[in-house]
Amino acid sequence: MKKLLIFLFLAIIAVFVWYTLSLRPADSSSQERSAIKIESGMSVSQISDLLKQRGIIRSPLAFKLYTKFNGVESGLEAGKFVLRPSMNVSELIEVLQDGKAEEMIITIPEGFTVKEIDELLSDKGIIDGGEIIDCANACDFETYDFLPSGDGQIKRGGKLEGYLFPDTYYVNVEEFVSKFFLERMLNTFRRRVIETFPQEFESPERSLHQIVTMASLIEEEAQNDEERSVISGILWKRFDAGLGLGVDATVRYVLNKQTEAITTADLNTNSDYNTRKFKGLPPGPIANAGEPSIKAALFPKESEYMYYLHGKDGQIRYAKTNEEHNLNRMDYLK
Repeated sequence: MKKLLIFLFLAIIAVFVWYTLSLRPADSSSQERSAIKIESGMSVSQISDLLKQRGIIRSPLAFKLYTKFNGVESGLEAGKFVLRPSMNVSELIEVLQDGKAEEMIITIPEGFTVKEIDELLSDKGIIDGGEIIDCANACDFETYDFLPSGDGQIKRGGKLEGYLFPDTYYVNVEEFVSKFFLERMLNTFRRRVIETFPQEFESPERSLHQIVTMASLIEEEAQNDEERSVISGILWKRFDAGLGLGVDATVRYVLNKQTEAITTADLNTNSDYNTRKFKGLPPGPIANAGEPSIKAALFPKESEYMYYLHGKDGQIRYAKTNEEHNLNRMDYLK
């Protein structure tokens, strides 16, 4: 009997320790914020499973027990909430009860396409997948007179591709509207590009669309700031000479192949975006370039080079002639 009591006592202690630990933050050091949508009519069990799936809580069972012990099973609100893995269960319940709105920090990396922006916002639970893509193609942005006219862009990014400025944005998840968010990015582009370099765009040697398109190629081709202006100089030199630019990233863009190997068949793709097959710039940007790449497109560095490549070691090699370039290909790509 005494052993049984000791066993029960130790079991109770173990359960208490487990329960206490399970109520702690899933990751106290995390700065991540996730938009979690609680549908009307969801049970506590469904909510706890969702929070566990999104990495917000340690244990669905401990979460359910906490709501039961504290009498809040029926007090959880429906809606979108910004929750963090660094919150303990008590803090999470407070948010889910009060429906307190919290701004979410969204960083759009340099080089992201419209499609990748859509995926990022979808992964964070802010939108349903496809909302940004659909709006980029169908919403009215006529007041932004710097956007290209016509439908020369491929449908995936619409005419906004290249004009959405990569930056950190604060959003209210509950009030998020895709069109308004895209307008914020366009406004940032106008302020950080057009209004920052007014002389370059008042009587430009090259059009804004050419600059933005070139900047997107530089964004995809350069691995660091030191390379950007040199690559810009090479690509503009080839452009002015009527030579093919040979930027494989344009083929990746039109085929939506981000990391897969480029095949010979890919390089023969019959698209104006294929700068291996067609001379000049593609019809539009292939990414939303950051300020360093835009500056490089505006202020290219003159050099004696006509070619460049990144070897398997990640280092860039320049060449003056096609023969030198072919030797670099043999030495550093095989």
